[in-house]
Amino acid sequence: MKKFKIFPCFQAIYYLFTSIWPLIHMKSFLMITGEKTDLWLVKTVSVLLLPYCVLIFYLTFNDKKNPVIILSIIVCCLGLFIIDIYYYLNGVINGSFLIDAGFQLLFMGYWLYFLSIRKIR
Repeated sequence: MKKFKIFPCFQAIYYLFTSIWPLIHMKSFLMITGEKTDLWLVKTVSVLLLPYCVLIFYLTFNDKKNPVIILSIIVCCLGLFIIDIYYYLNGVINGSFLIDAGFQLLFMGYWLYFLSIRKIR
Protein backbone atom coordinates (compact mmCIF):
# COMPACT_ATOMS: atom_id res chain seq x y z
CA MET A 1 0.00 0.00 0.00
CA LYS A 2 2.20 2.80 -1.29
CA LYS A 3 -0.32 5.62 -1.39
CA PHE A 4 -3.10 5.38 1.17
CA LYS A 5 -5.78 7.97 0.55
CA ILE A 6 -7.87 8.96 3.56
CA PHE A 7 -10.68 10.75 1.70
CA PRO A 8 -11.60 7.94 -0.72
CA CYS A 9 -11.29 5.42 2.10
CA PHE A 10 -13.74 7.53 4.14
CA GLN A 11 -16.12 7.58 1.16
CA ALA A 12 -15.92 3.81 0.76
CA ILE A 13 -16.58 3.26 4.47
CA TYR A 14 -19.44 5.81 4.38
CA TYR A 15 -21.05 4.04 1.42
CA LEU A 16 -20.49 0.65 3.03
CA PHE A 17 -22.10 1.80 6.28
CA THR A 18 -25.07 3.48 4.59
CA SER A 19 -25.52 0.45 2.32
CA ILE A 20 -25.45 -2.21 4.99
CA TRP A 21 -27.33 -0.32 7.71
CA PRO A 22 -30.87 -0.67 6.27
CA LEU A 23 -30.15 -4.28 5.32
CA ILE A 24 -29.13 -5.15 8.87
CA HIS A 25 -31.44 -2.96 10.97
CA MET A 26 -34.19 -1.21 9.02
CA LYS A 27 -35.93 0.04 12.19
CA SER A 28 -33.00 2.22 13.33
CA PHE A 29 -32.42 3.39 9.76
CA LEU A 30 -36.04 4.58 9.56
CA MET A 31 -35.79 6.26 12.97
CA ILE A 32 -33.03 8.52 11.61
CA THR A 33 -34.11 8.98 8.01
CA GLY A 34 -37.89 8.97 8.49
CA GLU A 35 -40.61 6.52 7.58
CA LYS A 36 -40.69 5.12 4.07
CA THR A 37 -43.49 3.34 2.23
CA ASP A 38 -41.34 1.37 -0.22
CA LEU A 39 -38.86 -0.54 1.92
CA TRP A 40 -37.95 -2.72 -1.06
CA LEU A 41 -36.61 0.43 -2.75
CA VAL A 42 -34.45 1.29 0.27
CA LYS A 43 -32.98 -2.22 0.15
CA THR A 44 -32.48 -2.00 -3.63
CA VAL A 45 -30.52 1.26 -3.36
CA SER A 46 -28.48 -0.27 -0.54
CA VAL A 47 -27.49 -3.23 -2.69
CA LEU A 48 -26.74 -0.98 -5.68
CA LEU A 49 -24.30 1.13 -3.63
CA LEU A 50 -22.21 -1.88 -2.62
CA PRO A 51 -20.31 -2.16 -5.96
CA TYR A 52 -19.30 1.50 -5.59
CA CYS A 53 -17.72 0.59 -2.25
CA VAL A 54 -15.62 -2.03 -4.03
CA LEU A 55 -14.62 0.41 -6.78
CA ILE A 56 -13.63 3.13 -4.30
CA PHE A 57 -11.64 0.69 -2.16
CA TYR A 58 -9.92 -0.45 -5.38
CA LEU A 59 -8.95 3.14 -6.24
CA THR A 60 -7.82 3.74 -2.66
CA PHE A 61 -5.44 0.81 -2.42
CA ASN A 62 -4.32 0.36 -6.03
CA ASP A 63 -1.83 2.50 -7.92
CA LYS A 64 -3.60 1.86 -11.23
CA LYS A 65 -6.20 4.57 -11.75
CA ASN A 66 -9.02 4.02 -14.20
CA PRO A 67 -10.77 7.23 -15.37
CA VAL A 68 -13.90 5.24 -16.29
CA ILE A 69 -14.23 4.04 -12.69
CA ILE A 70 -13.66 7.56 -11.42
CA LEU A 71 -16.29 8.96 -13.80
CA SER A 72 -18.79 6.32 -12.65
CA ILE A 73 -18.17 7.33 -9.04
CA ILE A 74 -18.66 11.00 -9.94
CA VAL A 75 -21.96 10.15 -11.68
CA CYS A 76 -23.04 8.16 -8.61
CA CYS A 77 -22.27 11.13 -6.33
CA LEU A 78 -24.09 13.52 -8.64
CA GLY A 79 -27.12 11.24 -8.86
CA LEU A 80 -27.34 10.80 -5.09
CA PHE A 81 -26.92 14.56 -4.58
CA ILE A 82 -29.73 15.38 -7.03
CA ILE A 83 -32.03 12.75 -5.49
CA ASP A 84 -31.35 14.05 -1.96
CA ILE A 85 -32.07 17.67 -2.90
CA TYR A 86 -35.03 17.00 -5.18
CA TYR A 87 -36.92 14.74 -2.79
CA TYR A 88 -36.11 16.90 0.23
CA LEU A 89 -37.47 20.01 -1.53
CA ASN A 90 -40.60 18.05 -2.49
CA GLY A 91 -41.18 16.95 1.12
CA VAL A 92 -40.65 13.25 0.44
CA ILE A 93 -37.56 12.79 2.66
CA ASN A 94 -36.40 14.55 5.82
CA GLY A 95 -33.50 16.91 6.44
CA SER A 96 -31.06 14.13 7.35
CA PHE A 97 -30.62 13.62 3.62
CA LEU A 98 -29.20 17.15 3.31
CA ILE A 99 -26.20 15.87 5.27
CA ASP A 100 -25.81 13.13 2.70
CA ALA A 101 -26.16 15.70 -0.10
CA GLY A 102 -23.27 17.65 1.44
CA PHE A 103 -21.12 14.53 1.58
CA GLN A 104 -21.95 13.74 -2.06
CA LEU A 105 -20.77 17.22 -3.08
CA LEU A 106 -17.51 16.74 -1.18
CA PHE A 107 -16.96 13.30 -2.70
CA MET A 108 -17.72 14.56 -6.19
CA GLY A 109 -15.39 17.52 -5.70
CA TYR A 110 -12.57 15.23 -4.58
CA TRP A 111 -12.87 12.99 -7.65
CA LEU A 112 -13.15 15.94 -10.05
CA TYR A 113 -10.02 17.42 -8.48
CA PHE A 114 -8.32 14.03 -8.68
CA LEU A 115 -9.12 13.79 -12.39
CA SER A 116 -7.83 17.32 -13.04
CA ILE A 117 -4.55 16.64 -11.24
CA ARG A 118 -4.21 13.35 -13.09
CA LYS A 119 -4.55 15.07 -16.48
CA ILE A 120 -1.92 17.68 -15.63
CA ARG A 121 0.75 15.07 -14.88
